[in-house]
Amino acid sequence: MTGGIARVRQFLTSKTGRRAGIAAGVLVAAAGVGYLVDLSLSSGQLPRGTQVAGIDVGGQDRAAARARLEPVLDQRVAQPLTVRTGDTTTTVTPRTAGIGVDWDGTWERVGGQPVNPFTRLASFFTTRRVEPAATVDTAAMDRQLEALRANDRRPVEGGIAFEGAKPVAVRPVPGLTLDAAAARTVLTENWSDGSALELPMVQTPAKVNADSVDRTLQLVAEPAVRAPITFSGQGGDATVEPEQIASALSFHPDGQGGLALSINHDTLIAVLAPQLQATETQPQDASFDLTGTRPSVRPAVAGLLVDWDKTLEGLPAVLTSPGMRVKPVAYKEVQPKLSTEDAGKLGITEVVGSFTTGGFSGPSGVNIGVVARKVNGVLVRPGETFSLNGFTGTRGLAEGYVESGIINNGRPANAVGGGISQFATTLYNAAYFAGLEDAGHTEHSYYISRYPAAREATVFDGAIDLKFRNNTPYGVVIDAYADNSNVTVRMWSTKTVEVESITGDRSKYTDPQTITLPAGKDCIPSSGGTGFTTSDTRVIRDAKSGKEISRNTRTVKYDPIPVVRCQ
Repeated sequence: MTGGIARVRQFLTSKTGRRAGIAAGVLVAAAGVGYLVDLSLSSGQLPRGTQVAGIDVGGQDRAAARARLEPVLDQRVAQPLTVRTGDTTTTVTPRTAGIGVDWDGTWERVGGQPVNPFTRLASFFTTRRVEPAATVDTAAMDRQLEALRANDRRPVEGGIAFEGAKPVAVRPVPGLTLDAAAARTVLTENWSDGSALELPMVQTPAKVNADSVDRTLQLVAEPAVRAPITFSGQGGDATVEPEQIASALSFHPDGQGGLALSINHDTLIAVLAPQLQATETQPQDASFDLTGTRPSVRPAVAGLLVDWDKTLEGLPAVLTSPGMRVKPVAYKEVQPKLSTEDAGKLGITEVVGSFTTGGFSGPSGVNIGVVARKVNGVLVRPGETFSLNGFTGTRGLAEGYVESGIINNGRPANAVGGGISQFATTLYNAAYFAGLEDAGHTEHSYYISRYPAAREATVFDGAIDLKFRNNTPYGVVIDAYADNSNVTVRMWSTKTVEVESITGDRSKYTDPQTITLPAGKDCIPSSGGTGFTTSDTRVIRDAKSGKEISRNTRTVKYDPIPVVRCQ
């Protein structure tokens, strides 16, 4: 070692060594001068070899670099970018996603002139790539990420389905969900390079594991449908077949990785109820016998109905039991809505209002008879409102009604249920003379001579109704009956008022128009009739004292009946 040092010293002190040292010093000095000159000349410029979004901006000042970059980046921020989320490929426009160029942040990323001489030297031969920084509208980015979530793949939950009576395992499959935070970073950092972006996804596990599916299939689902179940009732049995059992079963996650059994009782009741109906006794309300001179109460009857809650209680154990598949039917006593005692307190003692109309045709008589039988015996409790349309429901062929005459658009026509307006007029007048409150009615558009003027009513299925309210402290029973030529409605209750009807004079007569229609089924000829205006005044007095309680006048305008000619 000592000898080597000596030789170096000898070389440096020699003529050749002195020349080499001088040359090295000159080179170092020249390099230093070049470094200082380069540093001075590049002051205020971006570092050499710098590319922003693939655009070479090295050696330029910021203003020039921005002038070159801005049109390119403005185009890219508005250009749809291809992104992949799981198995789905779609596009995202950076500007729509709330992304813009952050110029201050971009220059900060680019940085200033490097001081390290080796770094400066390397910049002559290398390229440094910089992604532009981005400003982000958080609300717009949130909307974009939420839209991308539409491509999430939900997990397929493990479960059990039934093909007829055969249980089939449904294998769990994990889902894929967009990692919103990571996707936000990928979009904001890589939006400008124009390449397709893979947005990060996270796996979402299913709530039910495969082992639990297999276990539930073997221990619950398969035993549940291995054979029918017999429900033993009082005086009769009912059977649910395996396929019917399967239709009532479903399985859902139990929150612990397994499956819980659910039984749709309504589905089973729909199967069992018709079979067990004969074993039940329906409750019967107390009713009123109105055949004699004085009404009497028909006693109420308590019912014995299937108690479905108790009958189906403990059914899961029966489904999985290896033993006999028989379950007893439980019953419960059901009281009627109107007891014998309560019926006796309603004050149904006498006829308080009655009215009869006649002169209808055969088909109309059929319809009047059907509706009279349906309404007969109806009890309207104190404070209740009776609706004819609401009580009868649809009046069509299936309900026993037939086609008969109606008034359509001011002229005669035919329709199923025609003639019901005659019953409505009869019912309205019975309630009128009983002193019951008018809760809504509509007169015919033109006058029909067999009805009292301004004291009649029409109805139309689902559109025009007749309503009255029982404004007395007593019950009201509707007594309705019809024969081939007349219909009568009587109101039974306790009489508290006397009612007088005063018909007003006719005025403002109007002549009919003549309508000519093609001959055929749809043309019903008419000789027409004059229109007019009249009124009816109802005066209600106290039945005991005769003191006037109220006086109400209703004015009605009847249109003229058009003359219809069929040609």
